[in-house]
Amino acid sequence: MTRATNDPGPDGVPAARQDDVRAARQDDGPAPRQDDGPAPEPAAPEPASADGTAAEAEQAPPAGTARRRLRLLRRVVLGLVLVLLLPPLAAEAALRINCTGDPADGTRTRHRDAVWLGHAWVDGRKTDADLAALARRLDGTGIRDLYVHTGPLEHDGTLDRTLYPKARWLTGAVHRELPGVRVQAWLGDVLATESPDGMRLERPATRAAVAGSARRVLAEGFDGVHLDLEPAHSGDPGYLALLDEVRATTAARDAVLSVAAHQIDPLPALHAVAGALTGHPKWWSQEYFGQVARRVGQIAVMSYDTMQPTEGTYGGYVAQQTSLALEVTPDGTDLLMGLPFYHENRFGHWAHAETVPAAVRGVRLGLSRTDAGRARFGVALYVDFAATEADWAAYRADWVTSPGAA
Repeated sequence: MTRATNDPGPDGVPAARQDDVRAARQDDGPAPRQDDGPAPEPAAPEPASADGTAAEAEQAPPAGTARRRLRLLRRVVLGLVLVLLLPPLAAEAALRINCTGDPADGTRTRHRDAVWLGHAWVDGRKTDADLAALARRLDGTGIRDLYVHTGPLEHDGTLDRTLYPKARWLTGAVHRELPGVRVQAWLGDVLATESPDGMRLERPATRAAVAGSARRVLAEGFDGVHLDLEPAHSGDPGYLALLDEVRATTAARDAVLSVAAHQIDPLPALHAVAGALTGHPKWWSQEYFGQVARRVGQIAVMSYDTMQPTEGTYGGYVAQQTSLALEVTPDGTDLLMGLPFYHENRFGHWAHAETVPAAVRGVRLGLSRTDAGRARFGVALYVDFAATEADWAAYRADWVTSPGAA
């Protein structure tokens, strides 16, 4: 979502076979001289092999031995394939099973949902007519928060004031036309965690500059600050220190601090394994997710770009992510699960698999199994400018509307 954000298949090992049997060369030696008398009787030739010479017969292994070696080779190759494929196949089967069952009654909107909005809302491209259309779009939904792209931040933490000339117009118009809806300034940047270029949160001056940028956007009428800094590695103390500093700024102005959060390890310590193998950990540990959640008023999980191949496995993955997040998010923090309101086909994301209906089903199943009555819970829709009518319809039908409602 420092968009874009966006998450890396197994290589085959070719086998080769070589036949090293060479034909023997016969050498009769020098011809006998006439004065040496009659030539000796030639030695009886050694029996030839079926396909040619005695030397070949001596070098080639018996047919039974060759067959045994071939069988052994096949077994070794099959064993390697099973070792490589069985764990991921078992994991995918488990996710598919995790998407089965019926969600509990009442696991629908708590009217704490959110939507990410593009930069056009603060740079002058949107008008009063666009805002009126947005108000109609949101009417009757559970959306309470708008994350409006107001950055990006510079790598030193500062924010160019010329990026958001219409921010004051937007915040005033939303407060007038959409009472009860909060407008948060979405500020993001790339972190220097996997390359030398990016924001360095270990630097106190950078963290102080981000807090200063938060103060400036709040002065434009925003109700909160939504931070999207990626990739934030699990366990990063600089990220936690930044949240503490910005939280002090938002709390002093009675504003909300929210973050876009990485997914949680679907298997224990998977982030460490991925980091060692690829340099990109991707996931957070569940413990670190809880540490982040305790420092903010709202945490929105980016539960898309999951590398899942089918709707069933994606729904099961979202169900698992929902449960893992619920287990460590304090009751006083809003937990939101992301819904994919965009359609791309690339490594890590398949549009046919990561759909809104599959995501909502996963959210409801995870909520049902872990904390069905939780009040401070919702979904977050990413992103307005890529959404289709089908996305909005699925959100309304599957998450907003209760069965039997008009």
